[in-house]
Amino acid sequence: MRAAMVSEFGGPEVFQVVEVPDPVPGAGEVLVGVEVIDTLWLETMVRSGAGQDFWPMRPPYVPGNGVAGRVVQVGAGVDQGLRGRRVVAHTGGEGGYADRAVVSVDAMAVVPDDVDLTVAAALLHDGVTALALFDVTKVGPQDRVLVVGASGGLGLLCVQLARARAASVVAVARGAKLEGVARLGPDAVIDSARPDWVEQARAVFGEHGADVVLDNVGGALGEAAFTLAARGGRFSAHGTPSGRFANVDRRAADERGVAVTGIEAAQLSDRDRMRYVGQALREAAAGVIAPVVGQTFPLDRAGAAHAAIEGRTAFGKTLITTGA
Repeated sequence: MRAAMVSEFGGPEVFQVVEVPDPVPGAGEVLVGVEVIDTLWLETMVRSGAGQDFWPMRPPYVPGNGVAGRVVQVGAGVDQGLRGRRVVAHTGGEGGYADRAVVSVDAMAVVPDDVDLTVAAALLHDGVTALALFDVTKVGPQDRVLVVGASGGLGLLCVQLARARAASVVAVARGAKLEGVARLGPDAVIDSARPDWVEQARAVFGEHGADVVLDNVGGALGEAAFTLAARGGRFSAHGTPSGRFANVDRRAADERGVAVTGIEAAQLSDRDRMRYVGQALREAAAGVIAPVVGQTFPLDRAGAAHAAIEGRTAFGKTLITTGA
Protein backbone atom coordinates (compact mmCIF):
# COMPACT_ATOMS: atom_id res chain seq x y z
CA MET A 1 0.00 0.00 0.00
CA ARG A 2 0.97 3.65 -0.34
CA ALA A 3 1.79 5.82 2.66
CA ALA A 4 2.80 9.48 2.92
CA MET A 5 5.81 9.40 5.21
CA VAL A 6 7.58 12.25 7.01
CA SER A 7 11.22 11.54 6.18
CA GLU A 8 12.66 14.18 8.52
CA PHE A 9 11.44 17.15 10.51
CA GLY A 10 11.00 20.21 8.33
CA GLY A 11 8.70 21.89 5.84
CA PRO A 12 5.94 20.26 3.79
CA GLU A 13 8.51 19.08 1.26
CA VAL A 14 9.76 16.37 3.67
CA PHE A 15 6.83 14.12 2.72
CA GLN A 16 7.70 11.04 0.67
CA VAL A 17 5.10 8.64 -0.73
CA VAL A 18 6.40 5.12 -0.18
CA GLU A 19 5.17 1.56 -0.68
CA VAL A 20 4.87 -0.42 2.55
CA PRO A 21 3.25 -3.76 3.45
CA ASP A 22 -0.41 -3.76 4.40
CA PRO A 23 -0.85 -3.71 8.18
CA VAL A 24 -2.57 -6.69 9.80
CA PRO A 25 -5.32 -6.21 12.40
CA GLY A 26 -4.78 -7.86 15.76
CA ALA A 27 -7.31 -8.86 18.38
CA GLY A 28 -9.99 -6.21 18.78
CA GLU A 29 -8.87 -4.38 15.64
CA VAL A 30 -10.00 -3.92 12.05
CA LEU A 31 -8.23 -2.99 8.84
CA VAL A 32 -9.84 -0.01 7.12
CA GLY A 33 -9.53 0.64 3.41
CA VAL A 34 -8.98 4.38 3.78
CA GLU A 35 -10.86 6.75 1.47
CA VAL A 36 -10.66 10.08 3.33
CA ILE A 37 -8.07 11.31 5.84
CA ASP A 38 -8.65 14.02 8.40
CA THR A 39 -5.87 16.63 8.40
CA LEU A 40 -5.03 18.73 11.44
CA TRP A 41 -3.03 21.86 12.16
CA LEU A 42 -1.39 19.93 15.00
CA GLU A 43 0.01 17.46 12.46
CA THR A 44 1.76 20.30 10.63
CA MET A 45 3.36 21.43 13.88
CA VAL A 46 4.60 17.93 14.72
CA ARG A 47 5.98 17.49 11.19
CA SER A 48 7.90 20.77 11.49
CA GLY A 49 9.65 19.49 14.61
CA ALA A 50 8.14 22.13 16.87
CA GLY A 51 6.34 19.61 19.06
CA GLN A 52 9.23 17.33 20.02
CA ASP A 53 8.85 18.14 23.71
CA PHE A 54 5.21 17.06 23.69
CA TRP A 55 4.73 14.38 21.01
CA PRO A 56 6.60 11.08 20.60
CA MET A 57 6.70 10.94 16.78
CA ARG A 58 10.19 10.81 15.28
CA PRO A 59 11.01 10.49 11.56
CA PRO A 60 10.48 8.44 9.62
CA TYR A 61 6.82 8.15 10.54
CA VAL A 62 3.41 8.21 8.85
CA PRO A 63 1.14 10.91 10.32
CA GLY A 64 -2.61 10.77 10.54
CA ASN A 65 -4.92 10.23 13.49
CA GLY A 66 -8.28 10.12 11.69
CA VAL A 67 -9.59 8.12 8.74
CA ALA A 68 -12.85 7.20 7.05
CA GLY A 69 -13.40 4.24 4.77
CA ARG A 70 -14.63 0.64 4.67
CA VAL A 71 -13.64 -2.29 6.86
CA VAL A 72 -11.76 -4.81 4.71
CA GLN A 73 -10.50 -7.22 7.37
CA VAL A 74 -11.26 -7.94 11.01
CA GLY A 75 -9.02 -9.27 13.75
CA ALA A 76 -9.67 -11.92 16.36
CA GLY A 77 -12.73 -11.36 18.51
CA VAL A 78 -14.27 -8.80 16.15
CA ASP A 79 -17.75 -9.15 14.67
CA GLN A 80 -17.39 -10.46 11.11
CA GLY A 81 -20.46 -8.41 10.20
CA LEU A 82 -18.28 -5.29 10.23
CA ARG A 83 -16.68 -6.32 6.94
CA GLY A 84 -17.66 -3.83 4.27
CA ARG A 85 -19.17 -1.36 6.74
CA ARG A 86 -18.42 2.34 6.30
CA VAL A 87 -16.62 3.64 9.38
CA VAL A 88 -14.77 6.64 10.75
CA ALA A 89 -12.00 6.04 13.25
CA HIS A 90 -9.04 7.29 15.24
CA THR A 91 -5.78 5.50 14.54
CA GLY A 92 -4.17 6.29 17.88
CA GLY A 93 -1.85 9.02 16.60
CA GLU A 94 -0.05 7.67 13.52
CA GLY A 95 -0.59 5.69 10.34
CA GLY A 96 -3.58 7.49 8.86
CA TYR A 97 -1.90 8.99 5.79
CA ALA A 98 -2.10 5.70 3.91
CA ASP A 99 -4.32 3.52 1.74
CA ARG A 100 -5.03 1.23 4.69
CA ALA A 101 -4.95 1.65 8.45
CA VAL A 102 -5.45 -0.58 11.46
CA VAL A 103 -7.77 0.81 14.13
CA SER A 104 -9.26 -0.45 17.37
CA VAL A 105 -12.98 -1.22 17.27
CA ASP A 106 -13.28 0.93 20.40
CA ALA A 107 -12.00 3.93 18.42
CA MET A 108 -14.36 3.41 15.49
CA ALA A 109 -17.93 4.44 14.67
CA VAL A 110 -20.17 3.13 11.90
CA VAL A 111 -21.18 5.96 9.58
CA PRO A 112 -24.94 6.37 8.98
CA ASP A 113 -26.07 5.57 5.43
CA ASP A 114 -27.11 9.17 4.76
CA VAL A 115 -23.78 10.68 5.85
CA ASP A 116 -20.97 10.91 3.28
CA LEU A 117 -17.55 9.61 4.27
CA THR A 118 -16.08 13.02 3.52
CA VAL A 119 -18.48 14.56 6.02
CA ALA A 120 -17.66 11.88 8.59
CA ALA A 121 -13.92 12.47 8.27
CA ALA A 122 -14.38 16.24 8.58
CA LEU A 123 -16.36 15.79 11.79
CA LEU A 124 -14.00 13.33 13.47
CA HIS A 125 -12.02 16.01 15.29
CA ASP A 126 -13.67 19.36 14.62
CA GLY A 127 -17.20 18.10 15.27
CA VAL A 128 -16.12 16.46 18.51
CA THR A 129 -14.25 19.56 19.67
CA ALA A 130 -17.11 21.91 18.80
CA LEU A 131 -19.66 19.81 20.68
CA ALA A 132 -17.37 19.50 23.69
CA LEU A 133 -16.70 23.24 23.77
CA PHE A 134 -20.42 24.02 23.66
CA ASP A 135 -20.96 21.69 26.60
CA VAL A 136 -18.03 23.16 28.56
CA THR A 137 -19.17 26.76 28.00
CA LYS A 138 -22.82 25.79 28.57
CA VAL A 139 -24.16 27.64 25.53
CA GLY A 140 -27.89 28.15 25.96
CA PRO A 141 -30.81 29.68 24.04
CA GLN A 142 -30.37 33.12 25.66
CA ASP A 143 -26.65 33.41 24.96
CA ARG A 144 -24.93 35.73 22.54
CA VAL A 145 -21.87 33.98 21.13
CA LEU A 146 -18.68 35.36 19.57
CA VAL A 147 -16.70 32.95 17.36
CA VAL A 148 -13.13 34.10 16.72
CA GLY A 149 -11.43 32.39 13.80
CA ALA A 150 -14.74 31.46 12.22
CA SER A 151 -13.33 30.45 8.82
CA GLY A 152 -11.58 27.24 9.87
CA GLY A 153 -13.18 23.82 10.05
CA LEU A 154 -13.83 24.15 13.79
CA GLY A 155 -14.93 27.78 13.57
CA LEU A 156 -17.50 27.11 10.88
CA LEU A 157 -19.03 24.30 12.93
CA CYS A 158 -19.11 26.60 15.97
CA VAL A 159 -21.07 29.16 13.94
CA GLN A 160 -23.56 26.48 12.88
CA LEU A 161 -24.02 25.14 16.40
CA ALA A 162 -24.45 28.66 17.78
CA ARG A 163 -27.15 29.35 15.21
CA ALA A 164 -28.94 26.19 16.34
CA ARG A 165 -28.52 26.63 20.10
CA ALA A 166 -27.92 30.29 20.95
CA ALA A 167 -29.79 33.59 20.70
CA SER A 168 -27.26 35.10 18.28
CA VAL A 169 -23.76 34.60 16.92
CA VAL A 170 -21.12 37.02 15.67
CA ALA A 171 -18.37 35.54 13.49
CA VAL A 172 -14.86 36.99 13.28
CA ALA A 173 -12.75 36.03 10.27
CA ARG A 174 -10.29 37.67 7.92
CA GLY A 175 -10.28 39.17 4.44
CA ALA A 176 -11.45 37.03 1.55
CA LYS A 177 -12.81 34.33 3.87
CA LEU A 178 -15.58 36.59 5.17
CA GLU A 179 -17.91 35.85 2.26
CA GLY A 180 -17.81 32.12 2.88
CA VAL A 181 -18.51 32.60 6.59
CA ALA A 182 -21.42 34.92 5.83
CA ARG A 183 -23.13 32.16 3.82
CA LEU A 184 -23.75 30.32 7.09
CA GLY A 185 -26.01 33.12 8.27
CA PRO A 186 -24.40 34.52 11.44
CA ASP A 187 -25.99 37.69 12.80
CA ALA A 188 -22.84 39.64 11.96
CA VAL A 189 -19.49 38.98 10.31
CA ILE A 190 -16.51 41.12 11.29
CA ASP A 191 -13.12 41.39 9.59
CA SER A 192 -10.34 40.89 12.13
CA ALA A 193 -7.90 42.55 9.71
CA ARG A 194 -9.55 45.89 10.47
CA PRO A 195 -7.93 47.80 13.34
CA ASP A 196 -11.35 48.69 14.74
CA TRP A 197 -12.79 45.16 14.72
CA VAL A 198 -13.21 45.07 18.50
CA GLU A 199 -15.20 48.31 18.42
CA GLN A 200 -17.36 46.91 15.62
CA ALA A 201 -18.08 43.79 17.66
CA ARG A 202 -18.80 45.84 20.76
CA ALA A 203 -21.31 47.88 18.78
CA VAL A 204 -23.11 44.67 17.81
CA PHE A 205 -23.18 43.21 21.32
CA GLY A 206 -23.90 46.48 23.10
CA GLU A 207 -22.96 47.18 26.71
CA HIS A 208 -23.73 43.62 27.80
CA GLY A 209 -21.01 41.99 25.68
CA ALA A 210 -20.72 38.39 24.51
CA ASP A 211 -21.98 35.73 26.91
CA VAL A 212 -19.66 33.16 25.33
CA VAL A 213 -16.41 33.79 23.43
CA LEU A 214 -14.93 30.85 21.52
CA ASP A 215 -11.34 31.71 20.62
CA ASN A 216 -10.14 29.44 17.82
CA VAL A 217 -7.03 31.55 17.07
CA GLY A 218 -5.21 32.56 20.25
CA GLY A 219 -2.49 35.16 20.53
CA ALA A 220 -3.23 38.87 20.39
CA LEU A 221 -6.50 38.29 18.55
CA GLY A 222 -7.83 36.08 21.32
CA GLU A 223 -6.65 38.52 23.97
CA ALA A 224 -8.52 41.34 22.24
CA ALA A 225 -11.62 39.14 22.03
CA PHE A 226 -11.48 38.56 25.80
CA THR A 227 -12.33 42.22 26.35
CA LEU A 228 -15.70 41.55 24.69
CA ALA A 229 -16.76 38.89 27.21
CA ALA A 230 -19.73 39.93 29.31
CA ARG A 231 -19.66 40.04 33.09
CA GLY A 232 -20.40 36.53 34.25
CA GLY A 233 -19.65 35.22 30.76
CA ARG A 234 -17.49 32.36 29.53
CA PHE A 235 -14.26 32.55 27.54
CA SER A 236 -12.70 29.49 25.90
CA ALA A 237 -9.01 30.00 25.10
CA HIS A 238 -8.46 26.79 23.14
CA GLY A 239 -7.02 28.06 19.82
CA THR A 240 -3.34 28.27 18.81
CA PRO A 241 -3.09 28.85 15.01
CA SER A 242 -1.53 32.23 15.89
CA GLY A 243 1.35 30.31 17.46
CA ARG A 244 0.23 30.47 21.09
CA PHE A 245 -2.83 30.40 23.30
CA ALA A 246 -4.38 33.69 24.36
CA ASN A 247 -2.77 34.96 27.57
CA VAL A 248 -5.86 35.97 29.53
CA ASP A 249 -5.56 38.37 32.47
CA ARG A 250 -6.90 36.10 35.20
CA ARG A 251 -7.26 39.00 37.62
CA ALA A 252 -9.45 40.87 35.17
CA ALA A 253 -11.41 37.67 34.54
CA ASP A 254 -12.03 37.22 38.27
CA GLU A 255 -13.11 40.85 38.69
CA ARG A 256 -15.65 40.47 35.88
CA GLY A 257 -16.71 36.98 36.87
CA VAL A 258 -15.65 35.51 33.52
CA ALA A 259 -15.10 31.75 33.59
CA VAL A 260 -11.96 31.01 31.54
CA THR A 261 -11.25 27.54 30.18
CA GLY A 262 -8.47 26.31 27.89
CA ILE A 263 -7.67 23.42 25.61
CA GLU A 264 -7.64 21.09 28.61
CA ALA A 265 -11.43 21.33 28.68
CA ALA A 266 -11.54 19.58 25.29
CA GLN A 267 -9.12 16.80 26.27
CA LEU A 268 -11.52 13.88 26.38
CA SER A 269 -11.41 10.30 27.53
CA ASP A 270 -11.61 7.71 24.76
CA ARG A 271 -15.17 6.92 25.79
CA ASP A 272 -16.32 10.56 25.74
CA ARG A 273 -14.55 11.18 22.44
CA MET A 274 -16.42 8.37 20.74
CA ARG A 275 -19.67 9.49 22.34
CA TYR A 276 -19.18 12.90 20.73
CA VAL A 277 -18.27 11.26 17.39
CA GLY A 278 -21.63 9.50 17.44
CA GLN A 279 -23.40 12.73 18.36
CA ALA A 280 -21.64 14.64 15.56
CA LEU A 281 -22.69 12.03 13.01
CA ARG A 282 -26.29 12.21 14.23
CA GLU A 283 -26.26 16.02 14.09
CA ALA A 284 -24.98 15.82 10.52
CA ALA A 285 -27.63 13.27 9.54
CA ALA A 286 -30.27 15.61 11.00
CA GLY A 287 -28.92 18.59 9.06
CA VAL A 288 -27.93 20.58 12.16
CA ILE A 289 -24.26 20.77 11.19
CA ALA A 290 -22.55 20.39 7.84
CA PRO A 291 -18.76 20.66 7.78
CA VAL A 292 -17.42 22.95 5.10
CA VAL A 293 -14.65 21.17 3.19
CA GLY A 294 -12.70 23.93 1.52
CA GLN A 295 -10.00 21.88 -0.16
CA THR A 296 -8.95 18.27 -0.69
CA PHE A 297 -5.61 16.88 -1.79
CA PRO A 298 -4.62 13.43 -3.06
CA LEU A 299 -2.35 11.34 -0.86
CA ASP A 300 0.68 12.01 -3.01
CA ARG A 301 0.22 15.74 -2.32
CA ALA A 302 0.03 15.50 1.46
CA GLY A 303 2.70 18.18 1.63
CA ALA A 304 0.47 20.59 -0.27
CA ALA A 305 -2.31 19.97 2.24
CA HIS A 306 0.05 20.90 5.06
CA ALA A 307 1.25 23.96 3.17
CA ALA A 308 -2.33 25.20 2.74
CA ILE A 309 -2.99 24.85 6.46
CA GLU A 310 0.28 26.47 7.52
CA GLY A 311 -0.05 29.29 5.01
CA ARG A 312 -3.49 30.20 6.43
CA THR A 313 -4.86 30.09 2.87
CA ALA A 314 -7.20 27.19 3.63
CA PHE A 315 -10.91 27.88 4.13
CA GLY A 316 -12.90 25.41 6.17
CA LYS A 317 -11.67 21.87 6.47
CA THR A 318 -8.69 20.42 4.63
CA LEU A 319 -8.82 16.71 3.81
CA ILE A 320 -6.64 14.16 2.02
CA THR A 321 -8.15 11.49 -0.23
CA THR A 322 -6.66 8.20 -1.40
CA GLY A 323 -8.64 7.80 -4.61
CA ALA A 324 -10.08 4.51 -3.36
